[in-house]
Amino acid sequence: MGQGQQEKVATSLAGTVSEEISASLAPVDAELERRYPGDPGIRQPVHTVYVPGDAFTAGTIRSWGDQALAALDEHAPDAASFAAVLGLSDDLAAPVYDRVRAKLEREPVEDLRVDFEDGYGPRPDAEEDEAAARAARLIAEAYEEGTAAPYMGIRMKCMEAPVRDRGIRTLDIFLTGLMAAGGLPAGLALTLPKVTYAEQVTAMVRLLEEFEKAHGLDRGRIGFEIQIETSQSILATDGTATVARMIQAAGGRATGLHYGTFDYSACLGVSAAYQASDHPAADHAKAIMQVAAAGTGVRVSDGSTNVLPVGPTSKVHDAWRLHHGLTRRALARAYYQGWDMHPGHLPTRYAAVFAFYREGFEQAAARLVAYAHRAGGDVLDEPATAKALSGYLLRGLDCGALDIAEVARATGLTRADLEGFAVPRRADLTVSAR
Repeated sequence: MGQGQQEKVATSLAGTVSEEISASLAPVDAELERRYPGDPGIRQPVHTVYVPGDAFTAGTIRSWGDQALAALDEHAPDAASFAAVLGLSDDLAAPVYDRVRAKLEREPVEDLRVDFEDGYGPRPDAEEDEAAARAARLIAEAYEEGTAAPYMGIRMKCMEAPVRDRGIRTLDIFLTGLMAAGGLPAGLALTLPKVTYAEQVTAMVRLLEEFEKAHGLDRGRIGFEIQIETSQSILATDGTATVARMIQAAGGRATGLHYGTFDYSACLGVSAAYQASDHPAADHAKAIMQVAAAGTGVRVSDGSTNVLPVGPTSKVHDAWRLHHGLTRRALARAYYQGWDMHPGHLPTRYAAVFAFYREGFEQAAARLVAYAHRAGGDVLDEPATAKALSGYLLRGLDCGALDIAEVARATGLTRADLEGFAVPRRADLTVSAR
């Protein structure tokens, strides 16, 4: 056949076959869209800070930032000393250190939860009522004054019988207080702890539906995180993944799955000395959480370390190395969020996060440019990889590891371009013939 001659095309199937197959798969198409809507495309905080309800004040966020800066001043007063503690390369030392200090001055906390569960404990009802009302007032004022973290809310007590009524009342007082102060903030975040059965998630949905009706809010306005702290929340008695049931029971309201390092470890009988987020039991739980949440729009968060960076410099450095290593390990496993329990954890949280995004920045940018322009190179990327590359850059921008100007210089792409790659249409993720 000569060059330019049109190829003869022949088919064997009747035209109705495709139509019949599409009709038969229509319920599956609808189910895919409902159960797996994809990532919500909004910012995910790099951490969650928990502060007991009686300890939370209007100055908590600034205090955490100031304490973290003081820890740097005392134990790593310059980029070289900080890099030496954490093993950062020479080329990353100054950019990371400078960004960490700037972050602690500008936005020390990305996500804060006022805790009415384990960190608060049982209190007289009047005392918890007052603390919940105060939390609502302070959070509303913080958003009004521009001093709030991007995400703020409470962790209530769980849905187990001994504390159920108390948890419901605290949630009601808190949300009612926010409404009275002007409405629910965009960054509202609620955490339901110690979930063991999907029915407890259903109960939480019922609570939120009733609150929305009472205040004329759109159905589904209030979402919540599910905290995974028990073996029953991972595997049911029949061997199925309970956490997957929980996501579906939330009816689209679940925003995150948060791993609880110490409760979960204790539930499995792990001795106290070995309870950590890198224990094999933790890896198993988080892997199931990750697979269950994939494609649903629910994000997965790692847990915390209880080794605090306090005391003499040698002790602080040891704790920093541990926390930095655990954070980097989590990032490599696509757990982009974790818990921080002490202001001294903030320097190493941000150092690990910033180094993670900066050290891979040039390669990610080059690969995304090659994909965008269908250029050559030694890696042939698919749409799903372009999604991951742009998501990587966006997360780096959101937390402050990267600047929009340097990303634009390296890629020639705008933030809107990156968001287009990061949240593609479902059809764009199908395997294409090349």
